[in-house]
Amino acid sequence: MGAGSGTDLLRLGFAMGLSDKIDNQAEETAGKVKEGAGKATGNERLEAEGKVDKASGSLKQAGEKVKDAFKD
Repeated sequence: MGAGSGTDLLRLGFAMGLSDKIDNQAEETAGKVKEGAGKATGNERLEAEGKVDKASGSLKQAGEKVKDAFKD
């Protein structure tokens, strides 16, 4: 099978999906760290940014789960 075959495209889609999931989890985790650091230092702005990042990562993960549900 040459480049661009169905199998290659399927692998590429899987890799892109996995990469998105890893990025989303990293964003959520970074948000948790920021939020904790903000709480620990009394920095309300940092804490708020962390909450936003955490929520954004969670929403993106939920979107990935919905996409995965429709793939099957």
